[in-house]
Amino acid sequence: MQIKPRQHLLDIWQAMARHSFDDGKLVRGDTDGLSSVADAERLLCLLYPATEVPAFRLDQPDTTERDVLRALERVGSRLEIPPNLIAALTQFMRTHTGTDDSPTFSGGHYFRPSEPGGTVSHEQRQLGVVDSYSMSVTLCLATLGFLKVYEGTTTRPEVLKAIAELREATNARLTSAMVSLLRSFSVNVFDAESEQGKRLIEVIGQGGQSDRIVLQQFSRRLRPLRATIIESLSRGIQVDEGIRDESQLFECGWAWGIVKDAPKITDLTVDVPGQPDGIADRLPYVYFTVVALDGIQDLFSDRTLTLGLLDEDQQKLAEMLRLRWELSQQYWSAIARFGGERWPLEDLPWQTTGLRLESEYFSLTVAAILVHDLVRRKATDDDLTRTVAIMERLADRGRVTSRMTKNDPTLLLHTPGVTMPLAGSERAGGQLLWRMTDFSAQLLKRIIQLAELSRNIGAQDRLLRLAEQSFEHLWKRRIDEEEGAGLWDNIQAVYPEAQDAGLRMSWSITERVTECLVAARILYEQQPIRSPELAELARELLSEATHLFGREQLEAPAAADGSRARAMRSIESRLDHARSMVDERPATAFALALPVLQELDTLAQARGAAAQEV
Repeated sequence: MQIKPRQHLLDIWQAMARHSFDDGKLVRGDTDGLSSVADAERLLCLLYPATEVPAFRLDQPDTTERDVLRALERVGSRLEIPPNLIAALTQFMRTHTGTDDSPTFSGGHYFRPSEPGGTVSHEQRQLGVVDSYSMSVTLCLATLGFLKVYEGTTTRPEVLKAIAELREATNARLTSAMVSLLRSFSVNVFDAESEQGKRLIEVIGQGGQSDRIVLQQFSRRLRPLRATIIESLSRGIQVDEGIRDESQLFECGWAWGIVKDAPKITDLTVDVPGQPDGIADRLPYVYFTVVALDGIQDLFSDRTLTLGLLDEDQQKLAEMLRLRWELSQQYWSAIARFGGERWPLEDLPWQTTGLRLESEYFSLTVAAILVHDLVRRKATDDDLTRTVAIMERLADRGRVTSRMTKNDPTLLLHTPGVTMPLAGSERAGGQLLWRMTDFSAQLLKRIIQLAELSRNIGAQDRLLRLAEQSFEHLWKRRIDEEEGAGLWDNIQAVYPEAQDAGLRMSWSITERVTECLVAARILYEQQPIRSPELAELARELLSEATHLFGREQLEAPAAADGSRARAMRSIESRLDHARSMVDERPATAFALALPVLQELDTLAQARGAAAQEV
């Protein structure tokens, strides 16, 4: 199925508007107020494309395109959409604000009890989670950018007042989310003889070497990163002094929430209220690390920098987060590619070290961090080719591109999904679980990111085919009835064996698909990959065509309005156009040169036949 970003985004917008708006007002759903994550995901389905895709902009009503207005009829008319969107965002900010006027980041109904038939208390549902911090960073930046542009297009006092109120609340939430991300970062140091140490050595020791050799390789390969962490102790990173001992192993990344004993951030120009005590164990999760990386990178996007969306404190926080962003990427990329011949990541499925879980979902999350790092450091062709093969295997093993077999255990990957115990959550009551059901959407997102990065024709062609197959799988999973029609998720549409799944309104998957379509648009906007071989052939064709055209010009000029004169002018124009394309689009230049050569040959034959008649 061909991915058509514009049309498919309009379809999602129309379905989202039908589901969530009534006469321009945001309709409260069953999950509203229960999870800041789900509520942010719902708004991002609308706001993310509106701020990332020029054709979908809503902040300049005079330029809003007709098909966009048709899709958003339930949100309002051309002039009503921006104020109504401001009202919806303000509603979100107020809903997720505590009694002390500080922003809250509740996981809500996304938290699950660990005991069958157990319940999650109200206090536990209010616990903050990295998903909410990261999603809030993306939502707040999109909101601030939207307000900055829209403010210059309106003079209505009531709208300007609403903009000022929303901007203040959004800035407060953005700062609080960034502080919470900082306090959720963790460096976990452990002994090689511990259970966790033995599991890490088992994961990275792909060559069959002794534990001692693997430990030496770990120490040598990660020595520069260890030195950076030690140097960063003075910059707010909390880590055990054991990090200085090279015989100790370590992991770094994001815990599920604010870690226990995490210090409050105080060295800012204003106090940041609502910095609750952390309860999460100092245990990095690859899943929450990927979630954090996705949000943090928005702080350094061209749009954020161009519009100057961050204030002085937020810029300081962003630099602190950038350090942790780079440390995490480098660490997990090194672990994923550890050793010489076979990567640990190629040994599917990935085994987590802290909780001893294994799943293709964890392989995908580690691959996602690797993709982040490949983008950062401009990957080699070998790295890209091997990563493409991993994505193909994950699509196959996840039954995204292959059929489900009878009693296939892979079905559990999609429904009920992969669950993780949240280490330390028992400090607030019974232990909580976090469930991930968006394997297919996450896979598509990483495939498109890789395709955008790849400048190898063969690798990109494989990725584009894989992206189309994955997208077709996801598009079939849209709900086709009831109030969620056109949104996600209907597991049974692709997996009839999932008899107990039923329809479930998933803003998580809907938002991920929206992200994928925005990424696909960026991919298609890139120049095609240039083939040096075709460029050389195109130049040879154009050289011959130019020479033959010059020969034709030696003949006596024809009448200015004659057919031969018109043909010569057309040939000259097409030659000039083809020459201008040869560097960036050699295949197009090649295709343009061929008919010119054919036409020149036709002119030469006609001239020869005329000479024989004379």
